[in-house]
Amino acid sequence: MALDEYKRKRDFKKTPEPPPQRIQRRAAALSYLIQKHDATRLHYDFRLELNGVLLSWAVTKGPSLNPADKRLAVRTEDHPLSYGTFEGTIPHGQYGGGTVMLWDEGTWEPIDDPIAGLKKGHLSFLLHGERLRGGWDLIRMRGAGKRENWLLIKKNDDAARRSGDVLEEQTSSVKTGRSMDEIAGA
Repeated sequence: MALDEYKRKRDFKKTPEPPPQRIQRRAAALSYLIQKHDATRLHYDFRLELNGVLLSWAVTKGPSLNPADKRLAVRTEDHPLSYGTFEGTIPHGQYGGGTVMLWDEGTWEPIDDPIAGLKKGHLSFLLHGERLRGGWDLIRMRGAGKRENWLLIKKNDDAARRSGDVLEEQTSSVKTGRSMDEIAGA
């Protein structure tokens, strides 16, 4: 089962994260989201719905709208679709302990066959998010290691920007409007 690794890493008696469960899809479009996650290190969890789970990458510096920026995206375990609405604090001592904010959400469209793209190591897609839009690529880096490293790169299109930092401009939750500190204190 695709969610075995997700389940193995968590104690659902101690964490408010949703346990793995199949949920009924409500829309024909595939969901996309980014969660800002202040764990051991601050990072952004990039998630794309496919085949009943959320494919997940930890983007260490967060996404950039500048096509010249290549952001490291480390593949992590698949997450259940129900994780797409999670916002809160994972207790310290638990896997991923820290505050989680829903930073962006929307839908995504694969440009080609996404299964073939994942196998090949090059996934091209369009995002229709509240904060991120337009064309993007996830490209797997060569070399065998214990982590599966990819690059998240913005395509040079109308949604691209050469200046400004969307991460500094957008600091509140798209779900609740709260800041990281407000979520942590709640």
